[in-house]
Amino acid sequence: MDVQPTSIPGLMLLTPTPHRDARGFFSRTFDSAGARSAKIDPAQFVQDSVSRSARGVVRGLHVRVGQGEAKLVRCSYGEIFDVVVDLRPDSPAYLTWQSFRLSGDTQRSVYIPPGCAHGFQALSDPADTSYRISREHDPSEDLTIAYDDPTLAIPWPSAPGAMSDADRSAPHLADLATALATIETRVAGGGPR
Repeated sequence: MDVQPTSIPGLMLLTPTPHRDARGFFSRTFDSAGARSAKIDPAQFVQDSVSRSARGVVRGLHVRVGQGEAKLVRCSYGEIFDVVVDLRPDSPAYLTWQSFRLSGDTQRSVYIPPGCAHGFQALSDPADTSYRISREHDPSEDLTIAYDDPTLAIPWPSAPGAMSDADRSAPHLADLATALATIETRVAGGGPR
């Protein structure tokens, strides 16, 4: 597994090597030893989830307040435009974002450190997105930022398709200063917490 750091401290792109033949492919999508070599604690993950989205669907931008959460995100089928926003005030990349095209063909994953918001747009119909999450879900800690926030100016590939009511009506960053201040984050040595 090839692990590449990004311009956002602690955010990493993990690229496996699928073994392809006439039947299709086989790919290891997670490996404890590989995670440890990337300074990711494999034991931190306590929950796996999957979402299925129709083409054009936008999910996010989601972040968790309180202790935050780390995520390992992969498009297991189809293709997505994946976005990560650094919301850690002590990060040199504070309020910057990065995007990745993740697909079932490549099986690449993105490791998202606590304190970063995440969202994506489905580029295929369907797109299945798998998540490994470091804390059990607590809906009271969910915070959503408008996908079209003018401060971020993310160039989504197309106009959004279906969205949840919460995502469609999410406030802009400028209206979330108090809520964002409740995210307990730190950037230590540029790596994940």
